[in-house]
Formats: sequence, C-alpha cells, structure tokens
Amino acid sequence: MQVVADLHDVRLDKALQRLAPEFSRNYLQQLLRDGQVWLDGRSVRKPATKVSVGQHLALSLRPTPQSQAFQPEAMRLDIRYEDAHLLVLDKPAGLVVHPAAGNWSGTLLNGLLAYHPVFGRLPRAGIVHRLDKDTSGLMVVAKSMPMVAALVERIASREVSRQYLAVVHGGARTVWPWQAPGQSVRVDAPIGRDPAHRQRMAVVDLERHAGKPAQTDVALLARSGDYALVHCRLHTGRTHQIRVHMRHLGLPLVGDALYGGVGHQALQRQALHAWRLGFVHPHTGQALALQTALPADLQALLTALSLPIEALPA
Repeated sequence: MQVVADLHDVRLDKALQRLAPEFSRNYLQQLLRDGQVWLDGRSVRKPATKVSVGQHLALSLRPTPQSQAFQPEAMRLDIRYEDAHLLVLDKPAGLVVHPAAGNWSGTLLNGLLAYHPVFGRLPRAGIVHRLDKDTSGLMVVAKSMPMVAALVERIASREVSRQYLAVVHGGARTVWPWQAPGQSVRVDAPIGRDPAHRQRMAVVDLERHAGKPAQTDVALLARSGDYALVHCRLHTGRTHQIRVHMRHLGLPLVGDALYGGVGHQALQRQALHAWRLGFVHPHTGQALALQTALPADLQALLTALSLPIEALPA
C-alpha cells in the first residue's frame, strides 16, 4: 500500500485504518504491537509514527488469538449429570469458563466444543451461567437453543437454586450479623462497577452509579479463631456477587486479594465452591438436585483452620 497525499504527516495507526478499512482497529493495533507492520521495509511498532506521501506500507496478516479462540480443545470434563437436553459438570478451580483477554484458549468453552458437536451450534457453547476462574463447583450447560432459553429464564426468575460454601476472614473479634451458627441473614445490596477500581465490582448507590439489585442469603456454619465457614445462597447472579457481598459485610473470602482477602498457604485461590445446584428440568419436569464434594484444597484449608467439615448443612 502506498501513502497517498491526503495521508501525508498522519499517524501510522490512523493511516492504517484508512488504507485497510476491511480490518478492525483492534486487529491493526495488535499487528503494530507485534511488529507486523512495515514502513518502507522497516518494521514499525509505534502508532504515533508519522507517514509521508509516497512511502510504502506493508502488513503481515496472521490469525489473532481472538480469531482462534472458539476452537475445540479436548480436556477432561467432570460431568455429574447428562441427558439429551443438558449436562451438569463440576468445574475445577483454575479453569476459565469463556475465552476473553488473556485467556483465548484452554477454557471450558473450548472443552465443550471438543466434547460434542452440538455445542458448536449454540451461542457460548450452551453456557448459561458462569463461575469465576478460581471458583470451583457445579454448572449447568444447555444442549439446544430451547434449553438455553429455558434455563436462562429460570435463572432470571430465581427458579434455579445455587448454593455455595466459602471460608471468610472474621472470627471472634468480628461484629457478626448472626447470633449463633445456623442462623442466616439476607444481604440485599445492589452491585455495579466499582467507581474507584474498574477491575472490581462493588455495592453501589443506584441513585449515583449504574448497577443492579443483588440478594444473597448467608448462614454461619462454624467459626475458628479469625476464620469462619459460611453457606451462601444466591437469589440473583451478579458478577462476583458473593465476593462483593462478603466484603460488604466486612468478611472477605480467604485468598480473595481483589476484595480484601488474605491468602493462606493451604489454598492458592479464593475459598469459594459452588456446592449445590437444583432446578426442575425444563423438558422432563424432573426435580434435579446435585451436590459435589469439597475439593482437596478446600478440605486442606478447613483442616488447617480447625473448621469442622461436619458443620456442612445436610
């Protein structure tokens, strides 16, 4: 491509957009960062470089990580229930659910695409709700478009029971909203993007900031020293909801550095596990109630903190 007169003294990134409008701005910027743009035979990486009339621009086109993200990748899936309409799996900690910046491959979506061709015909491979990368536990995945719609509707109408176990900071010296183990409180606090930290969510004032209502029931199961085991039941499904609500209570999750938690040598992630999942099957009408055991790392944490596993609700 040759730089024409009306692009003389224009920034390189702007000139690229004019000369190669068939490519997205992000794609061209990525080629620049990767040294795949040449100006008169010289590789140029700086977007602000000025071009001159008569110079020659060349691009080395190649697939981006984003363009290759939605590819099948064989992986072990711990499936706890499956029929012709849906499946429920136990996601391990460390597995990203959906491709995104920094994680364009090796996600649960990639694994589902390799598991069965039906997932390649569905938006997001049938994934209707997510768990954070470092949260373990149960997820339901649809195997048809009618099932995607039905499950999304049931989640929105709070007909899907999602129960979690978490270990939090806050022992005898913490002012708790409970009187005794076994009692619960409802946290009814809207959640939106943290205005002071864009990578984090927060409880917000809806009159001043964008957000959505969020409700979580939290029950105290056991305390030991400066730690406690709690049971959380979601009524809504906002991003990082349990993590945000526990921080709001002054009881951040162990290992959750983003929301004020401190790590522990027994656990290399946030102490949160999607323990139980229950719903009425949209196609068969069968009541499904699934439960998964605590992963080994969470069991090790409970042991290290002298928190009794037998405190888990029946």
